[in-house]
Amino acid sequence: MAKVHLVDASPYIFRAHFSLPSSIKTPDGRPVAASYGFVSFLLKLIADEKPTHLVVAFDRHLNSSFRNEIYPAYKEQREAPPPELEAQIDTCLEIAAAIGAATFIDDRHEADDLIGALCEGLEKGGHGAVIVTSDKDLAQLVDERITLLDFGKGLRLDAAAVLEKFGVRPDQITDYLGLAGDTVDNIPGVKGIGPKSAAELLAHFGHLEDLYQRLEELPWLSKDIRGAKSLHAKLAASREIALLSKQLATVTPKVPGVKADLKSLEYKGADPARIEELFKRLGFNKIRERVPFTG
Repeated sequence: MAKVHLVDASPYIFRAHFSLPSSIKTPDGRPVAASYGFVSFLLKLIADEKPTHLVVAFDRHLNSSFRNEIYPAYKEQREAPPPELEAQIDTCLEIAAAIGAATFIDDRHEADDLIGALCEGLEKGGHGAVIVTSDKDLAQLVDERITLLDFGKGLRLDAAAVLEKFGVRPDQITDYLGLAGDTVDNIPGVKGIGPKSAAELLAHFGHLEDLYQRLEELPWLSKDIRGAKSLHAKLAASREIALLSKQLATVTPKVPGVKADLKSLEYKGADPARIEELFKRLGFNKIRERVPFTG
């Protein structure tokens, strides 16, 4: 069984942009801190994890996707990303490809969806994956073959660790977000229901749809679920928004053109000619020593 490392690029690009000095620029004066931090992260990941197969998935639009067609307010609370950050997405894509990773990006789908599509294809082929991200939403993909790695924190989550961390199983993460919402992505959830109540409800009912099918049982469960009567009223008033919130939080594995072809995902090291030209253009000198080349 092959195990593919699937990197969610955006958290690491954002982190680099906002943590490194803006004085990091190309020889012709363009800001390049996000790209420099991203390549540093990617090289450390390769050195530490020694992946046999490596994918980097990108968000083309940092604050929007097809989900805005379903719910226009999705991610609208976020400030627009700085132009100098947006301008580096293609540079980071070029860096990842030159280093030897398979790269995926799509105009309508988020990196989460690209990763979800690849996971589905890999599992159908009997393979596994390590999802490299700091985004809790991707915990929904964890199962016996797929784990999540928060590389910055050195935190690895299998199904048992997801349950311990969030109080719900991986297959309940979207139900959990449907109830509790997600302020990071502006997913509303049910007003007045927080993470603890959401976990208690799901422990008893299983999934959001089951909860709504059996909603009239809830007022009688005050011994098992705190504030059961109050929760019943909140849920009854918010059925549509709860189900919409779950839909927004759910990774869609149906992305045109994304195929988990194991051979094309194999990591063989960097291309010397591409690295030489690219790093010279970007002004990345010393860090070039860390690049693992083919052969």
